[in-house]
Amino acid sequence: MTGVKKERVSFGKIGEILEIPNLIEIQQRSYQWFLEEGLREVFRDISPIQDFTGNLNLQIVDYAFGEPKYEVDECKERDTNYAVPLRVKVRLINKETGEVKEQEVFMGDFPLMTEKGTFIINGAERVIVSQLVRSPGVYFGKSIDTSGKTIYSAIIIPNRGTWLEMEFDANDVLYVRIDRTRKIPITILLKAMGLENNVQVLERYGNHQAIQNTLERDSTQNQDEALVEIYKRLRPGEPPTVDSARSLFETLFFDPRRYDLAAVGRYKLNKKLKMNLPPKSVPAYVDEDGNEVPAVEAVKTLTREDVEAVVGYLLDLLDGKGETDDIDHLGNRRLKRVGELLQNQFRIGLSRMERVVRERMTIQDLDVITPQALINIRPVVASIKEFFGSSQLSQFMDQTNPLAELTHKRRLSALGPGGLSRERAGFEVRDVHHSHYGRMCPIETPEGPNIGLIGSLTTYARINEYGFIDTPYRRVVKGKVTDEIVYLTADEEDKFIIAQANETFDPETRLFTNKKVSARFKEAILIVPQEDVNFMDVSPKQLVSIATAMIPFLEHDDANRALMGSNMQRQAVPLLTTEAPLVGTGMEYKAAVDSGVVIVTKSSGVVEKVTSEQILIRTDQGKQERYKLHKFKRSNQGTCINQRPIVYCGQWVQAGEVIADGPSTDYGELALGKNVLVAFMPWEGFNYEDAILISEKLVMDDTFTSIHIEEYECEARDTKLGAEEITRDIPNIAEGSLDDLDDNGIIRVGAEVRPGDILVGKVTPKGETELTAEERLLRAIFGEKAREVRDTSLKVPHGESGKVVDVKVFSRENEDELSPGVNKLVRVYVAQKRKISEGDKMAGRHGNKGVIAKILPMEDMPFLPDGTPVEIVLNPLGVPSRMNIGQILETHLGWAASVLGFNVATPVFNGAMEEEIVELLEQAKLPKDGKITLYDGRSGEPFDKPITVGYIYMLKLAHLVDDKIHARSTGPYSLVTQQPLGGKAQFGGQRFGEMEVWALEAYGAAYTLQELLTVKSDDVIGRVKTYEAIVKGENIPEPGVPEGFKVLIKELQSLSLDVKVLAQEAEVELKDDEDDVREMAKELGLEIEQPAFPGQAPSRKEEYDEDDGDGESDDDDEADYEDETYEETDEEELEEEDFDEEVELPEDLNEEEETPEDMEEEELPANDLIRAIRGK
Repeated sequence: MTGVKKERVSFGKIGEILEIPNLIEIQQRSYQWFLEEGLREVFRDISPIQDFTGNLNLQIVDYAFGEPKYEVDECKERDTNYAVPLRVKVRLINKETGEVKEQEVFMGDFPLMTEKGTFIINGAERVIVSQLVRSPGVYFGKSIDTSGKTIYSAIIIPNRGTWLEMEFDANDVLYVRIDRTRKIPITILLKAMGLENNVQVLERYGNHQAIQNTLERDSTQNQDEALVEIYKRLRPGEPPTVDSARSLFETLFFDPRRYDLAAVGRYKLNKKLKMNLPPKSVPAYVDEDGNEVPAVEAVKTLTREDVEAVVGYLLDLLDGKGETDDIDHLGNRRLKRVGELLQNQFRIGLSRMERVVRERMTIQDLDVITPQALINIRPVVASIKEFFGSSQLSQFMDQTNPLAELTHKRRLSALGPGGLSRERAGFEVRDVHHSHYGRMCPIETPEGPNIGLIGSLTTYARINEYGFIDTPYRRVVKGKVTDEIVYLTADEEDKFIIAQANETFDPETRLFTNKKVSARFKEAILIVPQEDVNFMDVSPKQLVSIATAMIPFLEHDDANRALMGSNMQRQAVPLLTTEAPLVGTGMEYKAAVDSGVVIVTKSSGVVEKVTSEQILIRTDQGKQERYKLHKFKRSNQGTCINQRPIVYCGQWVQAGEVIADGPSTDYGELALGKNVLVAFMPWEGFNYEDAILISEKLVMDDTFTSIHIEEYECEARDTKLGAEEITRDIPNIAEGSLDDLDDNGIIRVGAEVRPGDILVGKVTPKGETELTAEERLLRAIFGEKAREVRDTSLKVPHGESGKVVDVKVFSRENEDELSPGVNKLVRVYVAQKRKISEGDKMAGRHGNKGVIAKILPMEDMPFLPDGTPVEIVLNPLGVPSRMNIGQILETHLGWAASVLGFNVATPVFNGAMEEEIVELLEQAKLPKDGKITLYDGRSGEPFDKPITVGYIYMLKLAHLVDDKIHARSTGPYSLVTQQPLGGKAQFGGQRFGEMEVWALEAYGAAYTLQELLTVKSDDVIGRVKTYEAIVKGENIPEPGVPEGFKVLIKELQSLSLDVKVLAQEAEVELKDDEDDVREMAKELGLEIEQPAFPGQAPSRKEEYDEDDGDGESDDDDEADYEDETYEETDEEELEEEDFDEEVELPEDLNEEEETPEDMEEEELPANDLIRAIRGK
């Protein structure tokens, strides 16, 4: 490739025979299928809709999509959905008159997938996660009962419809349950399905003893009796007739609208029961010889043959033939991707609509009826909206860095509707299974409650037409390796013996070098003769996911640490300047390109113009192509998205070449961190317990500086007392505070802001307060000078600061779409540069994480013999017990690569050997053990032993101290308990809990404890007096009665217990101190307003996100598209914003209701004057 792509020296021994597929095709292909096939299927299933008399017939003929109203970027800006209108052609036939009416009906706006595999919903980018569920089909199981006998059972699971469960009891009688009801002998079901009588049943199963036992328990003699018996069980209390019983039974299993196995269910049944019913419909066609081949209809319902075959298989199991199924095997679990999840949701909406259509058909006048009048699209629109807005599988995209985006789109979740729940999932479901090999990564999964329930797709995996995960293998014939690639599902793979990808073979004869080859068969690892091998892995990285494949020397790391390494790479913050790793794995380029953050050319040509905003290319066909770059945009997680060109004018570029870097990429390669010079040694205890010591050089050179952009939003809405106004004219604000505001009261771009600064000036009308006679007199004489307003401006929250980089104003006058009641909306974006500082979390790629404990001056750092100071000092004790030796090998190889001046690739399970690293070190004229004498920067003395030194790739993680540090003196209190709120977002206090109290009790620190439990918490009067005493420099007064105690007394009294508080025989009266406190607070100028909402956190789209169900510990939180604003509060408490435009928003919560007295105040000033003089 020309110019742009970085070259890496690879240590891989095994060439790549197969290119890694497009990494987000799992999303794109599925959605494409839905648009082309999935929708058509649903319309076909529902059409035609007939009324109850059969006169009217509504058919859905065809559908088409329009053009999107706004482009992707505009949708993000306007907080709307990126969607296209769906129009459906509908035909209404009146069978009595033969009249046909055809109309095109609008069926709502349908969210469209962007090129990157995401959806824009309410302006926020979201991802639909694929769900791993049990496949429809038949499963045979066995359990041991109390007597120690093996009990066999079977269950037929449809895609939708009634479940059928069969099991033997201890006496070998075979029972069946229909839809979890009480069990009945299986022979009743067989007779109902068409075996005429007991004789036929016995003949069908060759007089099997178990069937004879079952018939003894069965009182029915023929089909009608059997049907009535089943009806009694399913509809107890209703009078059974043969006809009603037959129609219920028919709809239960044989009506395609009520029972659907789906193609995959039929495929699994055929496979297990060795049947041959068609899973898919095939239209009629003419073959090569000119013979007409009739159309084949798919069999999607249950048939009598199915049930008979399942019973036969169960009898075989009883006789010791056949085998039971493992439900954790990936052959029995399939993926529901976006397309299918959407299809199911759409089907729910359409079936609700169908009910409405039927009702309208009976009500409306047949002569004037039109398709448009029959169809109500609201249920359809609502179900789609609900899915995108609040389904557990529709998640707020993790956009911390490109790898996080990519991994999120490839995530597999066993949670969600129709899946497992965290509480019920046992150990077996979560455990790694041999069928995961090459399909689901055994390493990448969250730590915490979701471990094993959320996984990631492996590098080469693809999804087949039935939703099973395939993985590729090379065919091996009689010990000869061919280049033929075969994709196998998990259950097909179980039939074959498969060799490792690193098994060597002769390139000429293509025979394996060794006569005996290491191979695997199911879960066993075997040594087999080469002739027995059927297949061979295509690549050593076949079994791991993208993130895991980016850990060099993965083979030398303990799995637990590799798991942390995979997860932490997704939390790396994009840095100001990027630098690709010296030691990579060769996956960096593919990951960056497929993540969609870099710009790739569509066609070859010559670069005509390059600016920071756009790149123009004149293609070889003479056309001009324009590529627009994103500049300093805010990502979902508040990190910075910025693209910059890497080509120059006049350069020729090839199609598919990277021409602009995005966040965390360096010349088209993923670059999540920086290469830093590390020494493994203790240093004055500052790197005790995984702490990290870094050099001031990293701060001064902005090595680990990142940009973070925060969005603040202010809306002016209509209130009961009048409209709010965005203005510069704010009461009681010094002129100096308004310097950076423009004429409309909105801050200018480029202003530096600190905590408490006004971003948008806003005033809200205040309810008239009860005025004294004097005030009313003055007001009557001088007129309505101060029509009361109060300052509700948007201010910079505590602990935030930065530069204003963008301001967006939306208003009704400009015809922007705003939610009801809102007249104007202002968004202010504030960016801050965050240098690395003490308390920030850093990590390598091997799970070696730590917090920065000290930043040392460069001159105090240990230095090499040539005078180079090291940049970071890690504790050697972090290596042996953690068993992540990969970091040591990376250190050595990085040092050699740095000196020799090239980047290396060491692919996983196929990387550099120890000998090669030693050879490279010698080539670089470095000590071959990778150790060197270091000198103490403070004294210049050498340390007593040689120390391991080298380059390691370190990441700065999203857990930044600036987001976590927090302090408060006074602030909001909870309304009931009067204790300070909790959490930084609420500007809360520190919790002093039960165990902390024990600690102080253990020391007998009574006064400290009393203070903590009263004046620092909920002694309402005491805390104000204490504040006063501190301000005036007096002694702190005695604590009073804490509010918590009063609440307890009230709770006891509410249980009808007459509780009194006595002191020296006199009763203590507990009164409400609210008014006294307000007065005192006013005098002190103290703001102790009770919060209407706990805390006034900035409104940000992501704070409304629901939990994505990954449950990470706070320590290793993944930026989860479920919670994840890096606050310590539970964001899940805030509900997802309603997706509906007509959403009722609460009136301003601090407003006082307008009372009748307020209303009569608004009379003429003269009346006011008279009333004032009389003293009303």
